[in-house]
Amino acid sequence: MRISQLEGRRVALWGWGREGRAAHALLRSRLPGQALTLFCSKAEAAQAATLGDPLLFPQVEVTGAALGRFEVVIKSPGISPYSPEALEAQAAGARLLGGTALWFAEHPDARTVCVTGTKGKSTTTALLAHLLRAGGHRTALAGNIGLPLLEVMDPQPAPELWAIELSSYQTGAVADSGVRPEVAVVLNLFPEHLDWHGSEQRYIEDKLALVTRAAPRTAVLNARDPVLSQLALPDSRIVWFNREDGWHLRGELLYRGDVQVFDTRAVPLPGRHNRGNLCAVLAAIEALGLDAAPLAPAALDFRPLPNRLQTLGTRGGLTYVNDSIATTPHATLAALDCFAGQRIALLVGGHDRGLDWHDFAQAMRQHAPLGIVTLGANGPRIHALLEAVAGEGGFGLAAAPDLSSAVHQAEAMLEGQGLVLLSPGAPSFGMYRDYVERGKDFARIAGFDPEAIVAIPGLGIA
Repeated sequence: MRISQLEGRRVALWGWGREGRAAHALLRSRLPGQALTLFCSKAEAAQAATLGDPLLFPQVEVTGAALGRFEVVIKSPGISPYSPEALEAQAAGARLLGGTALWFAEHPDARTVCVTGTKGKSTTTALLAHLLRAGGHRTALAGNIGLPLLEVMDPQPAPELWAIELSSYQTGAVADSGVRPEVAVVLNLFPEHLDWHGSEQRYIEDKLALVTRAAPRTAVLNARDPVLSQLALPDSRIVWFNREDGWHLRGELLYRGDVQVFDTRAVPLPGRHNRGNLCAVLAAIEALGLDAAPLAPAALDFRPLPNRLQTLGTRGGLTYVNDSIATTPHATLAALDCFAGQRIALLVGGHDRGLDWHDFAQAMRQHAPLGIVTLGANGPRIHALLEAVAGEGGFGLAAAPDLSSAVHQAEAMLEGQGLVLLSPGAPSFGMYRDYVERGKDFARIAGFDPEAIVAIPGLGIA
């Protein structure tokens, strides 16, 4: 749906986060006379009132019946379309749209590369933009990575290419827009966000909507992922990475088919899985019709992103690594693998959204760090699983009421030598606003400047 098609309709905004505010600003600039009802919290309603917009009407009682009185509801991505209120509103005839769908509808001819996956999508998208720019292409880096698409609706001059990160909350919105992405990349699939999606199966279906429903012209898929490797996409050309006939790694050496391109060991990407995602980036560049091989060495100049296996520094013989964005047990296992062989005290736990930690606990029988400290709402559940294997795994185990206590217990475990690793495997909700705030607090507790670790290199258009 185009923005012009909203004029004169009954339109509501649902949510007043960054994307909700961006949607309001955009609609007000395009449709200055359009009345808008805002469904939000009491505190958000007070914030909205300070704008002095006489045609914005905040409502703090969010019900399906109230939402259902509108023709179009533009919702923030964190609001699940499977919530009772959303389902009731849709049953009453309301059409729920996200900012991503609005952006794509307004840019049907944009050359887009959309990147999703359970882990690694932010780094992959940023690396894609970095390499495209190294090749002289004006490129936008936007989306879930930290710059909502609605905030870059009409950039001048327009970028040649768009590198867009999409979360599982946004992938279906691309399909809803009716616009086909030029290239869509799916890196991997592990259970996540089950509280939003409702089940593991629905999470996978929603994640894959980017390639199954949006029908990109080219789908770039990980041949080593058990789900992705079985996909058939009759409406899209498929390009595989992590396969011998395409971009893949042999040890640490990068290959294009049988041709060795370069040694990736000097690439500043922590973890072999991240260097493997370089293969996805190069495959996506080729899918755009560009020569990827000459651009690959530009990865040596890439600046890693904050909160993703980010080394903060060393104090008192201890190194502190911030992997606050790790919100699944699989991501935590990958983090441990990056530092295998070192003395590690691991901090795990946070918001409990029902993910299964049994595989993680079983892995600790043979691949455990020196110590593990649990915290957060799911901390007791994780702790109980780890207690059953701690003797066999030979690791220390402690529980903490908060992050500060967890850091200090980890420091005590290491006795002045080793690595304190925050890789919680769970969201931050309940303790922090988001993973960024959690990472900043970890930096503060460890004695580093929390404001010096948050900037995302390359965000925007360059």
